Amino acid sequence: MSTLSGIKVIEFTGLGPGPFCAMMLGDMGADVVRIDRIGGHPSTVDARKNILDRSRRSVGIDLKSTDGIATALRLIDQADALVEGFRPGVMERLGLGPDICLPRNPRLVYGRVTGWGQSGPLAQAAGHDINYLGITGALSAIGSETSGPVPPLNMVADFGAGGMMLTTGILAALLQAKATGRGQVVDAAMTDGVPLLMGTAFTLRANGRWNEDSYNNLVDGGAYFYTTYECADGRWIALGAIESQFHALLLEKLGLTNAPEFQNPLNSENWGAAKSRLAAVFITHNQAHWRKLLENTDVCFAPVLTMTEAPQHPHNIARNTFIEIEGTLQAAPAPRFSETPSDTPTTPPLPGEHNDEVLREWGFDEGEVTELTYSGAIG
Repeated sequence: MSTLSGIKVIEFTGLGPGPFCAMMLGDMGADVVRIDRIGGHPSTVDARKNILDRSRRSVGIDLKSTDGIATALRLIDQADALVEGFRPGVMERLGLGPDICLPRNPRLVYGRVTGWGQSGPLAQAAGHDINYLGITGALSAIGSETSGPVPPLNMVADFGAGGMMLTTGILAALLQAKATGRGQVVDAAMTDGVPLLMGTAFTLRANGRWNEDSYNNLVDGGAYFYTTYECADGRWIALGAIESQFHALLLEKLGLTNAPEFQNPLNSENWGAAKSRLAAVFITHNQAHWRKLLENTDVCFAPVLTMTEAPQHPHNIARNTFIEIEGTLQAAPAPRFSETPSDTPTTPPLPGEHNDEVLREWGFDEGEVTELTYSGAIG
């Protein structure tokens, strides 16, 4: 039995943070049923290789039909939680908003994730991860003088501030619903979540230790002891020797203990010269040399690996950090549970693949399933 065994979740198909949240819940054992809209926009990726869609089943429903909406509502009536990521008002226009669903199922946790939130002047605007980082101050702090602001893939807003915040909110609301019998709406906005993820930066700012110019701060690559360096073979390494004992060990390993550039590491005026000195050192040998010298020490060192190389690192192998499901490489479920370990995720479903199976399990009789199929309400 997995951690969330017995929890039933309805997910309305979407992109990014919503599917990520549903994947997390499914990986932890919840019975997640995704409602795919018949006649929706076709996916641009192979459905079987869409990793964010693993660990759930799919029902295809025509949400433009009366019977389709009625079918969706019957499924929602039995759910513990719902996940949707449409623009504000879309679910209401479909007749599936919380104003309809919560009176029918008072214990329902209604999870909503958007970029800008359910309210505010930008609520109806389109946007992506890079935009949500832009208005929250995060993007300005990522990059260098030469690169300008650099988007950190689409991990921070979409998955950290959106999907993970929604997952946390749904789990908290499920606990409350179990105690009181009453569900609620969880409004996860990426522009709310990003500032939470910036706690360290705002702490430094509050203490007068944050420079608004990017690449000039403790953890944005500005510090010579918390940045990346190129090696002789064009590969890169990453250092994070912030604490004094780790910094001292780095200098000892490199034979630079008494070098004047490194005697006052928290004085940012020294960082330029110190960074140039370390760059000149690391460029003299290949990445493999520095791995042999510094890896698995308290220097706080790691090689910068590609996505192809990372699964082959001994540490990742030892922890089974990466797995393959039907030939598709992906992350194993996380976090780990000592008493209720997560099962191996199931393959991402094709849209509508589990129509008959799910509907029968969730209370529809044979005749109803046949009629819904014949009418086109499901497909």
